[in-house]
Amino acid sequence: MADMEKIKTGEERSAPDYAAGDNIDLGEVLNASGHKQELERNFSLLSICSIGITTGNVWAALGGSIVIALYNGGPPGVIYEFLAVSVFYWMIAACIAEMASAIPSSAGVYHWASITGGRYGRVLGYFAGWWNFMAWVFGTASMSSILANQVISMYGLFHSEYAYERWQVFVAYLLITWTACAVVMFANRALPTLTNIGLFLILAGCFITIMVCAIMPATSVGGSGHASSSFVWEEWANQTGWSSNGFVFCAGMLNGAYAVGTPDCVSHLAEELPNPRVNIPKAILAQYVVGCTLAFLYVITIFYAVNDLDALFSNPWPFPLAELYRQATGTRGGSLGLLIVIFLPTFCTNIGCYITAGRMLWTLGRDDATPFAKWFGKIDDRFQNPLNATLACGVINTLLGCIYVGSTTAFSAFVGSFIVLSSLSYLAFILPNILTRRRHIVPGPFTMPDPLFYVVAGLSCAYMCAFIVIYCFPYAVPFDATSMNYSCLIVGGLSIFVAGWWFYIRGRGYVGPQGMIHEFERRSSVAGSVGAEKD
Repeated sequence: MADMEKIKTGEERSAPDYAAGDNIDLGEVLNASGHKQELERNFSLLSICSIGITTGNVWAALGGSIVIALYNGGPPGVIYEFLAVSVFYWMIAACIAEMASAIPSSAGVYHWASITGGRYGRVLGYFAGWWNFMAWVFGTASMSSILANQVISMYGLFHSEYAYERWQVFVAYLLITWTACAVVMFANRALPTLTNIGLFLILAGCFITIMVCAIMPATSVGGSGHASSSFVWEEWANQTGWSSNGFVFCAGMLNGAYAVGTPDCVSHLAEELPNPRVNIPKAILAQYVVGCTLAFLYVITIFYAVNDLDALFSNPWPFPLAELYRQATGTRGGSLGLLIVIFLPTFCTNIGCYITAGRMLWTLGRDDATPFAKWFGKIDDRFQNPLNATLACGVINTLLGCIYVGSTTAFSAFVGSFIVLSSLSYLAFILPNILTRRRHIVPGPFTMPDPLFYVVAGLSCAYMCAFIVIYCFPYAVPFDATSMNYSCLIVGGLSIFVAGWWFYIRGRGYVGPQGMIHEFERRSSVAGSVGAEKD
């Protein structure tokens, strides 16, 4: 009884009192979720599209893992695996866009799973929120690592005797990650402008890279010309050790998933732009149209520029694109120029990842789902952003960098679990929405007809259920302690840790966004009674 009284008290405190005739649509009431509007609505439709495209940055993310991807089928494998996984992520993005239109909340999957889960919504939402946060903070660390490796490779291009060490990468990692973190913490009002600049850098960088890699192999002094079309489109090369090419194809989709697997990033800014019920789905559409198109054109072009695949596998630099660009341009200076072209938009991606991770942690804190919830859930009065939560993300990434110095295998295990964690968070709200036949959701401006929804959502869930398992298999065989895929261990261990906190807080007043759920049900009944009166 005491626990029930605490829950009731929490719900009554968090749910605002809206009259039946309030000029507020259902989505905006849900967006409030019982919380005062604390964030300024700084972002326009253009800037929210920019942040989606910038945070996704599909062509740069795909290029950054290109050599690893080549083991799973060679150039044809990379291209076809990317196309296949893109189809599934378009469907996941459609489900996220529909939910963001109905329930525009910065908490994203955390709030959506809390609603679609019905009687199990409290626990589903809790785990979805934590999985999503951990995915984004690991994604941020991954971006910082890629940028650090780019810097080291730029230096190594002109110093053939140079053999980099992990501590050097760590120093570059710290400088980059804290610069991006500081931008998000202290330049909140400049973020729309910075993301617009990031959009320009992504579009211009991809265009410049495509033009250079398309032209220079045939015209540069000593250039060996373009690769053959059969090399790019037909010559399958399985270098993983797995006997089944079908399994190799499926496992290789992980690299494409890493590039396109950020469909929820703009949903976490729903409380920072006007008319989010309409603008968030538009931004998700822009993110995937631009991102997938650029990545497809980019990856085809760079494969036509490759003339020595063995040199690409054995290159001495931590960022293999340095060698690919050297082959494409025929010069180290040309490679440096293209590395700068990819470095600038990737740094903007790092900023976007910090924006998303910090806001996700803040929404968990404001609903008392974290330790030190009042501190994590606070909006800074001066900078008008979740400064504390963003700072915590910087600290976590610093600790992950320290792990890198001690063991690259351990670091890769953490950042490599990004796709599995994010997929679990999406599954936590899409699958219950199917099982409950969408009865907990009032449609927003963007909604799929029932037949289309069940096909799209059903295929999305089937993909995630199957490939969460596949993505936990070893990358190659035979494997040892160094080459093992530890994603299942990391995800399982962190989930157990989060479960421990759940059992601690569930009887101590934690209700999650339950005030939002009850307000939603009340407003739905009001809307139904108004419709009946009109009839």
